[in-house]
Amino acid sequence: MAKQKIRVRYAPSPTGHLHIGNARTALFNYLFARHYKGKFILRIEDTDQSRNIADGEKSQIDNLKWLGMDWDEGPDKPGEYGPYRQSERKGIYQPLIDQLVAEGKAYESYMTEEELAAQREEQKANGEMPHYVDEYAGLSPEQKEQKIADAKAAGIEPVIRFKVPTNTTYEWDDLVKGHISFESETIGGDFVIQKRDGMPTYNFAVVVDDHMMEISHVFRGDDHVANTPKQLMIYEALGWDAPQFGHMSLIINTETGKKLSKRDESILQFIEQYRSLGYLPEAMLNFIILLGWSPVGESEIFTLREFVKMYDEKRLSKSPAAFDAKKLEWINNQYVKAADEDRIMHSALLQLINAGKIEKNPAPMTVEWARKLINLFKRQMSYTAQIVEFTELFFNGPENIDEEAKEELATDDALPVLKALEKQFSDLSVFDTVNILAAIKAVQKETGIKGRKLWMPIRIAITHEMHGPELPESLELLGYELSMQHLRAMIEELS
Repeated sequence: MAKQKIRVRYAPSPTGHLHIGNARTALFNYLFARHYKGKFILRIEDTDQSRNIADGEKSQIDNLKWLGMDWDEGPDKPGEYGPYRQSERKGIYQPLIDQLVAEGKAYESYMTEEELAAQREEQKANGEMPHYVDEYAGLSPEQKEQKIADAKAAGIEPVIRFKVPTNTTYEWDDLVKGHISFESETIGGDFVIQKRDGMPTYNFAVVVDDHMMEISHVFRGDDHVANTPKQLMIYEALGWDAPQFGHMSLIINTETGKKLSKRDESILQFIEQYRSLGYLPEAMLNFIILLGWSPVGESEIFTLREFVKMYDEKRLSKSPAAFDAKKLEWINNQYVKAADEDRIMHSALLQLINAGKIEKNPAPMTVEWARKLINLFKRQMSYTAQIVEFTELFFNGPENIDEEAKEELATDDALPVLKALEKQFSDLSVFDTVNILAAIKAVQKETGIKGRKLWMPIRIAITHEMHGPELPESLELLGYELSMQHLRAMIEELS
């Protein structure tokens, strides 16, 4: 591998935002390039103009950078193999298409979309797999010429179809899946390489681009396996060597066991969605790499630099990769706990501002209060958007007490503890963590009640919750007035 010139690419279509599956493709190509000291190229495949969205390319670039990737060549980093947008490479494709037509390896096809649709429906009705049937089959040269003349006279724009060789096997040793072969008769007949608008189709343009850009290895999703024999035909027709292919396993939804589909709304699938929830890029990257690739040993948390060093394409899995949202939360929580306090503070504060809990451009005192509040929940958060839910008590007061909590307050010890605490709090000159803890200790000494029987009634009375962060810190942030209000209300209820 060291002697070979390594050049790999990630080639997204700007028809949508960066998807988890696309991000994984980019990452595996990136790791391969960086591990072997090769080049990583970003190429935009935008030939399908009707489906491109305005900020599709920007989303791809911004989110790849957010995940921590960089590239050696691309639309924003011109190199000697450019342009790096397919829409700007039309002049490269046309002579090659003309060459194939001149050599009899491709031809003009005038079947309309309606005719093609009718052909497919008839095949389905006959129990056949839909496929293109040569529209000129059985015609004499004169009849073929007349048919083409009639189509032109009717103003029909042709597509260019590649003439699929008959009785030919196309095979390759896949870097992930092993040996794969296709018979030429199974791919659906002569396929389009240039559309009516003059733009090349994916299967033609990708071959030309990969050859011209000297791509050595192509790592892509399992759904591209069926495209590979078509591409091998074009490589062969143009007299070019094909790169080495590696097709990565599907990603499945752990809950349903089905292939991860962009239409599956039960799971967030776009990097932008995770960014908005306050996931950290290192955690997302860590999780995505583990979708279909496994490191040696039991550890699962690594930096990008560590992944580059240990990367081995032989450890790419042939089995489907399970997208487990709970595992992603666990991984992100590990990174949140280890992250710099200021970084989490900034992200979580934005979440509180966006949720309307804290005003925009808050005063310094509010910021400091929010810092303490966020830090209180830092270890609990799987992603920073959770801060809004976790801190509901501090903005909207406590929720109703559930039945389990009411049972905790039904003991003989609860009311004496709360009454003693009210007296202790009334005598405090400063309501801070140190004095609150001292007051609770004084209640323990006075009543002889300790442990759960001491702490649980206090937590439930003031927060209406049985679980939460450190109680003295929580009460300081809640403040004296609200803490006493909740405490007195519970004493009255229990009395």
